[in-house]
Amino acid sequence: MKGRFITVEGVEGVGKSTNISNIEAFLLEHNISYIKTREPGGTEIAERIRDLLLDPDAESMAELTELLLVFAARAEHLEKVILPAIAKGQWVLCDRFTDATFAYQGGGRGLSIDVIEILQNLVQGTLRPDLTIILDLDPEVGLQRARARGELDRFENEAMDFFLKVRASYLEIAARDSTRCLVIDAGQSLEQVRSDLRAALSDRLNALLGLGD
Repeated sequence: MKGRFITVEGVEGVGKSTNISNIEAFLLEHNISYIKTREPGGTEIAERIRDLLLDPDAESMAELTELLLVFAARAEHLEKVILPAIAKGQWVLCDRFTDATFAYQGGGRGLSIDVIEILQNLVQGTLRPDLTIILDLDPEVGLQRARARGELDRFENEAMDFFLKVRASYLEIAARDSTRCLVIDAGQSLEQVRSDLRAALSDRLNALLGLGD
């Protein structure tokens, strides 16, 4: 079986961890071998970069520095985790990927989309996710959930306008690439979100398995 690449995206507090667990259960039910990973992170070096990016006490960081650190972590992650797994026929389930960069650094920070695309092509080549699940939620609700979890990280401390731009960017990405992206309303009950997610995965399963090729 060909390895597939599934990514999960959304603003803070959207419920990615819970729904990634739901996706894992779905994959296990269908006897699909997979690994779970995250961005930034996934390797020792990438996790160290993650700590720096999320540290709320870190000194002020230039926006371009942030962007380059994100892609530096991604280069490590791809080389050591994602590409080897896909080559072995495993599926990769990743908490965030490059759509997050377009949404956070592009939409939120206002950095050049053209520059992000150049870095995307340099670091990833032709690799793109086979399926991206965007969990959509009002950022005000998401930040309330994030605050309830405890101390906020460097991104979670951003102003509401930042997250409104991030959400808008995610929805623009989904509209431009509706074949790859699935938008799930994460403002519903946990059970309804789970039901919608499973229905969407079932609908896409044959294509992901390559049975429609």
